[in-house]
Amino acid sequence: MAPHTDIVATGFVARLPPGWRPYALLMRLDRPIGWWLLFLPGLWSLLFGRQPAGRTAALVAMFLLGAILMRGAGCVVNDIWDRDLDRRVSRTAGRPLAAGTVTLRQALLLLAALLAISLVILLMLAPAARLLGVASLLLVALYPAAKRVTWWPQMMLGFTFGWGAPMGYAAASGRLDAVAAALYAAAIAWILGYDTIYAHQDREDDALVGIRSTARLFGDRSRPFLAICYGATLALLALAGHLAGLAVWFDVALILPAALLAWQVVALDIDDPALCLRLFKVNRDVGLAVALAVLVGRM
Repeated sequence: MAPHTDIVATGFVARLPPGWRPYALLMRLDRPIGWWLLFLPGLWSLLFGRQPAGRTAALVAMFLLGAILMRGAGCVVNDIWDRDLDRRVSRTAGRPLAAGTVTLRQALLLLAALLAISLVILLMLAPAARLLGVASLLLVALYPAAKRVTWWPQMMLGFTFGWGAPMGYAAASGRLDAVAAALYAAAIAWILGYDTIYAHQDREDDALVGIRSTARLFGDRSRPFLAICYGATLALLALAGHLAGLAVWFDVALILPAALLAWQVVALDIDDPALCLRLFKVNRDVGLAVALAVLVGRM
């Protein structure tokens, strides 16, 4: 049986010129789920901001492009940190830096280009959002080190991937308040849950090379831990809706993402890496369902 991997060298990537493919894989363009999950907390907050439709659409477009670019930059940083470890883990051994199809110098040049384009987008946002965007670079830089020093790197990913929540709220409203805090906390709890599912793909390899994770920490107790994370997510989203004055239909519409989250808890099999990946990917639909709930609550 071939080693489990989440690299997808078919479809869009296969149609690129051969010289571009390693860079696309380094940015994880073969796996759009990553930029979706980075983008969605920002989308929630932009919709909470209640800007006119035209302004909201423009901000959504900027945050979407920014998510694709910054997710790519984050992957480059992660793979620079982890290139030696990645060679020792079956799922990651084929990554471009680990496999030698991209050199360290080429990766650094790609990172500089991604950050430069992202800066142009950032300068188009409100001042408060700009400051938060600059601050996010520290989280992006530190996240890859978390797995080496704590059993909770998924929490660090929550701080990083959830940063779009306060940043989106600041971009739409020009301020930060209790609504932004509740949305950020909801995003962190959600990410802590789904990244624990994701980490179960590597649990055995991580144990061999000394990488820590909540998947290893909780092991067979991951299902109740997941239930706590997702329950907190829904409670914090409901709190954000209450603080923002959304209609009761927001709470009703949260039933859909709640059902998708509950299904992940019930279906989880920590010894089935392919299933863990499928459950992890369901969270794109969870995030879109939350965005739909916000729209319903604004009516």
